[in-house]
Amino acid sequence: MTAVGDYTLADLFTLPDLPCRADLIDGHLYFPRPQNRFHSITGDLLLNGLRRTLPPVFRVRRNMTVVLDRRNGLEPDVSLIHAEAITGWDDMGYRAEDVLLAAEVVAPDTEARDRGTKPHKYAAGIPHFWLVEMDSRTQRPVVAVHRRDEDTGAYTLTGIHHDRLRISVPYDIDIDLTAIDNR
Repeated sequence: MTAVGDYTLADLFTLPDLPCRADLIDGHLYFPRPQNRFHSITGDLLLNGLRRTLPPVFRVRRNMTVVLDRRNGLEPDVSLIHAEAITGWDDMGYRAEDVLLAAEVVAPDTEARDRGTKPHKYAAGIPHFWLVEMDSRTQRPVVAVHRRDEDTGAYTLTGIHHDRLRISVPYDIDIDLTAIDNR
């Protein structure tokens, strides 16, 4: 659902009675539908997998706003941030330059934004992006790992991971994607 109007980040953080989750894209508010089971469990799987080997200089968050500019604030399903960006329990979001990774689990109602708009917006300041989709054959997550090219400012695909996500950047990460079978 889209709310019509020219909203700013200040509106996103102060308007009363907004739903718990919202994306602000080019001044428009988008409210996602409730998550399905795959989306929820995959988000947990990524969150827990990232935390398992997390260096102390980073933190992992779910559904926290990433501030891109005054008219854009997106909520990645999972994000990796610099620990020093945390200022207190009242934090409602983080600046894009404090975020190392944004991960989006594709949902039917947000598919176009997850695949197109969000990666384009994130590439303006976030070095790593994961696009996570369900493999229709195995019903498991497939993670497309992207890294921002410093010359072009766009994301480049560096790998597609089916059963195991094992990478060394931004740190050593090893997530068993088949673990979703036990959830």
